Amino acid sequence: MSKPAVGPRLSDRQRLSWIRLIRTQNVGPASFRELVNRFGSAESALEMLPELMISGGARKIVRIPSVEEAEAELEAAGEAGARFVGIGEADYPPMLKNMDNPPPLIAMKGEAAVFRLPAVAIVGARNASLAGIKMARMLAADLGRDGYAIVSGLARGIDTAAHQGSLSTGTIGVLAGGLDVPYPPENIGLCNDIAERGGAVISEMPFGWQPRAQDFPRRNRLVAGAALGLVVIEAAQRSGSLISARLAGEMGRLVFAVPGSPLDPRCSGSNGLLKDGATLVTEAADVSGAIAPLAGKRTPRATPSQPEKAPDLFATPPPGENERAGVLEVLGPTPVAVDEIIRHTGLNAAQVSMVLLELDLAGRIERHAGGNVSLVFGSP
Repeated sequence: MSKPAVGPRLSDRQRLSWIRLIRTQNVGPASFRELVNRFGSAESALEMLPELMISGGARKIVRIPSVEEAEAELEAAGEAGARFVGIGEADYPPMLKNMDNPPPLIAMKGEAAVFRLPAVAIVGARNASLAGIKMARMLAADLGRDGYAIVSGLARGIDTAAHQGSLSTGTIGVLAGGLDVPYPPENIGLCNDIAERGGAVISEMPFGWQPRAQDFPRRNRLVAGAALGLVVIEAAQRSGSLISARLAGEMGRLVFAVPGSPLDPRCSGSNGLLKDGATLVTEAADVSGAIAPLAGKRTPRATPSQPEKAPDLFATPPPGENERAGVLEVLGPTPVAVDEIIRHTGLNAAQVSMVLLELDLAGRIERHAGGNVSLVFGSP
C-alpha cells in the first residue's frame, strides 16, 4: 500500500466522525455535505441528528454507529491493506469531485497515483462473447499505452477483460460491496493484482458489506464519474451498462459504444446508444482522439479537508412548521429542482435547504441528478 500523498488530511478524530456520519441510515453524500456545512463538522452534526430527524417527521430515530464501530472499520481497513480517504484529501480521486454529490469518504486499496492519469471507463455484458472480451482487452491495453487509466466495475465478462488489459498501465476497479468482499468472488485475485501493480480498487460501502442489487447502480455511478468518457461494449437492453452510459451522459462525460451484430441481443443496447448519438468506436484512437482535449484541460484544484462551504445558514432563522408544510405541499413523486421550490414557496434558499435536509434524514425524500428532489412514494 502506498503512503498517502502530501496535502490536506483529516485528523484521526475527524475520520472517525466522518465514518460514523456517512454510515448513519438516511445520510447520503448530499445530506452529509449539508450537515457539515450547517454545523461546521461531522462531530457536531452527529449531535444534532436526532433533533433534525424529529423535525423532518421521522417515525423513529435511527441508530448512529458508535465510535467503537467506526474504529473497528478503520482497523479492518488497515488489516486489508486499505485506507479511508475523505473528499478534501490529496489522494481523493480528482474526477469524482466533479460529480453531483460525490461520496465524502471512500475506501481505497492500491496506488492513488493512478487517479492522476486521465481515465476512460469500459463496461459491458457479463455474458460477453469472445469477440467482445477480445475487444475490451485490446482497447484497454491500447488506451493504457496512450497514457490513460482504465476504470471498470470488476464484473464478469467485459469488465474483467478491461482490467486485465490495463493491469500493466494502470486500472481502477470499483466495487458495489465492501472492499473486503469483492464480487464476483472469482475476481479476488484480480483485485489483489490491480492494487499490487500500480492500480487501485475503491468502494464507498462499509467493510463487510455484501453487495445487493440496489448497490450496483451506485457502483455504476462511481465508474462513470471517475472517467472523462465511458465506452460500452456489448450491452443488452435494460442492462447495468446502459445505466452507466445514462449516468455518464448526465455528468457531462463522453459516451462511446462499440458496434455489434444486430442479431446478437447482447448488442441491442450498445447499438441503440449509437443510434442515440454515442461516438462509434472500432479502435483506441476513436476514444483518445475525442478525450485528449478534455484530458489536456483537466487541472483539478486543491480543496480543503472539509466539504465546500455553503452560504452561512446561521444567519437565517430555522424553519418553522409553516415553512415545512409549504415545502411538503409542493413535493411529489416527480423530481423537481430546488430552485423551483424556492421560487414557488417564496422561502429563502437556506430555509428550503434546511427543510429538505430534515426530510432527507427522516427518509421522506429522494435526491436525483442535477440537484432535483422528490417525495418518497407512500411518504406522508
